[in-house]
Amino acid sequence: MTEHPDLQPLDESTFETVLCVVAHPDDLEYGTAAAVDRWVRAGKTVTYLLATRGEAGIDTLPPEQAAPLREQEERDGAAQVGVDVVEFLDGFTDGVVEYGLALRRAIAREMRIRRPDLVITSTYADRFPGGFANQADHRAVGLAVVDAKADAGNRWIFPDLVDEGHEPWQVARLLIVADPEPTHFVDVSEHFDAAVASLSAHDAYLVALGPDYPKPAELLGMILGGPSEVVGVPYAVTGRLVGG
Repeated sequence: MTEHPDLQPLDESTFETVLCVVAHPDDLEYGTAAAVDRWVRAGKTVTYLLATRGEAGIDTLPPEQAAPLREQEERDGAAQVGVDVVEFLDGFTDGVVEYGLALRRAIAREMRIRRPDLVITSTYADRFPGGFANQADHRAVGLAVVDAKADAGNRWIFPDLVDEGHEPWQVARLLIVADPEPTHFVDVSEHFDAAVASLSAHDAYLVALGPDYPKPAELLGMILGGPSEVVGVPYAVTGRLVGG
């Protein structure tokens, strides 16, 4: 993180409603949930949208068994940070999500329904900060969110959404978390325990990763503690802000 010394705190006075859009159960729990806890406790409205149910994520369980299990774990994890609206898209398969019009339309539809001031997604870069390769579904969904932001505000793109009763909505800001070129941060130092509880709710998924996989507190300590030297707080969520 030392290559980004000019990170600015996210101006939280600019939004009251937040929509978080990611590919899988647990994506938000790898750090973003700490910021969600901060915002919910401040009285902001946060909802989740997931493109899949993570049905391909547990090697020891077939998809038809893993899907409902992971969906429930996501709802449980969301509840730990005060989120009670968790929606899942149909028609997209874990591991083989494809960027395209169907995905853009589905996300734009949810933006029009929820009418958020701020949308959160994860990076669509091919690598995370630190050099780890980014997974294909993350990249497809992240890029689709960027484009759906424009789609949601244009009545002539996906006009059938207007026929459904979903009028255009201009999303003012988009924060792309875990981006390799961050511009802003959220101080989540007082929300670390909530983030740990949220990730810990994914018990079946974490157990399946094996005994050598880092425990939630250890893992989040690395993720949220990484920016500390740059931003000057113990724990932070970082991201690239689009829309000012």
